[in-house]
Amino acid sequence: MAVMAHANAPKKPRSRKAAEDAPPAPRRPRWRRGLFWAARAVAGGVVLTLAWVMLLSVVNPPRGIYMRAEAHRLGEIRQEWVAWSDIAPVMARSVVAAEDANYCLHWGFDMGAIRQALDQGATRGASTITQQVVKNVFLWHDRTWTRKALEAVLTPVVELFWSKRRILEVYMNVAEFDEGVFGVQAAAQHYFKVPASALSDVQAARLAMVLPNPKARSAARPTAAQRARTARIVDGAETIRRDGRAACFESG
Repeated sequence: MAVMAHANAPKKPRSRKAAEDAPPAPRRPRWRRGLFWAARAVAGGVVLTLAWVMLLSVVNPPRGIYMRAEAHRLGEIRQEWVAWSDIAPVMARSVVAAEDANYCLHWGFDMGAIRQALDQGATRGASTITQQVVKNVFLWHDRTWTRKALEAVLTPVVELFWSKRRILEVYMNVAEFDEGVFGVQAAAQHYFKVPASALSDVQAARLAMVLPNPKARSAARPTAAQRARTARIVDGAETIRRDGRAACFESG
C-alpha cells in the first residue's frame, strides 16, 4: 500500500534553477519568419483590396492617380459626378458600341478581341470597358508589365462585385473627354452646353467617338474621318439596343 501511495503522489514542481538550466525552445529560421510576415502582409493587402472594391460598388470613387496628376499639371480639372438615371440612355449604348461591343457577353476580358489584336500584331487595342475602369480608378496610366499584371488581377474582381451597370456608370464619370474634362456631365456641358441627360443620339456618339484618345480628337470639331466614325457609332448603338447586347446594363 505504501508503494502505491508513493506512485500516485503528485510530482514535485521543477525547481527554478532546473527551469533556467533547460535548453531554450528552438527559434524559427529567419527566412521562415520573413516568409510568415510576408504572407501576412499579402493576405492583408488582398483583404483590403477586396474591401475597397466592394465599397466602391456603392460609393463613388475619389479621383484616380491620373486624374490627380492632370489636376496638378493643369491647375484644375472639370468633373461633376452624375447618377445613372441622369445620363441619357443613348450615351451608355454609344460608349459600348464605340469601345466594347461585346460588353454584355464577357467577364472583363474580350478574348475574341484579344486574339484579333494578336493576329494583327497588337496594332489595335483590345481593352474592355472594365479594364479601363480598373486603370482609371485603381491604377495609373502607363504600359509597364506591373500595371498590366495588376489590371489583369483586378478586372475579374471588379466584374465579380460590381454590376455591369455600375461599371459603365463609373466609366462614364471618370473617362477623359478632352484635356482636363472628365466625365460625361462635364463633357456634355463643355462641348454642347447641355446636361448629360439631354444628349441626343449624335451628341452621345460624338462624345463616344473621342474615346480613348480625347487629346487627339474633338467632339466639337470632328474631322471627316471622325464624322464617319460618329455615324458608325450611332448605327452601332441602335444595333446593340435591338439585338439585346445592351440588356445587361439597361435592364438593371
